[in-house]
Amino acid sequence: MTLQHSSSEGDRRIRLLIADDEHLIRGALEALLGLETDIEVVASCDNGLTAAELAVEMRPDVCLLDLEMPGLDGLEAASRILSTVATKVVIVTRHARPGVLRRALATRVSGFVPKSTPASELADVIRDVVAGKRYIDQEIAATALMAERCPLTDRELDALRHSRSTLRVQQIATRMHLAPGTVRNYLSTAMAKLGASSRHEAAEKAWEQGWI
Repeated sequence: MTLQHSSSEGDRRIRLLIADDEHLIRGALEALLGLETDIEVVASCDNGLTAAELAVEMRPDVCLLDLEMPGLDGLEAASRILSTVATKVVIVTRHARPGVLRRALATRVSGFVPKSTPASELADVIRDVVAGKRYIDQEIAATALMAERCPLTDRELDALRHSRSTLRVQQIATRMHLAPGTVRNYLSTAMAKLGASSRHEAAEKAWEQGWI
């Protein structure tokens, strides 16, 4: 984790937090974006939970979050951050699964870009979202438009999300504050909708579509 403080109150540079579990990429983003005269990297970390904590502490103008991170992923971290901090969130991803963009928009992120985006273009995206605009990569948007709609309810998605771990049904029920039988019903319905033979298979199918 890297933590810095602004040099002066009169500094009007865009204060940026970067979270990415790939050390080389995070380091490159820090170095390249830090070269921009109007952008200051005030903090960086390698996981979503720390990103959410740092966002509360540092109050950055923009949080640049990797989609796939341990603990909280980028969208889970974004949801937590945006519920507590007046900031903008830009998600970067190596593999944009079809339904992820819909989840991102529902989470109110301001930008969604691939990791292949050049640093100079990423800097422009950061400036745009600070100015109140939204930026969605065209290729990612086109893929999302062609993707099938999610047939699962929020509760079914929650049950499948927990099923991607090694948790037993009883443990999932505790986390969801539901009876085990109710959780089994959600899982059974989700399996039927997705044509899956097990809850783990259903969870994997939902993950591949970007629904969880």
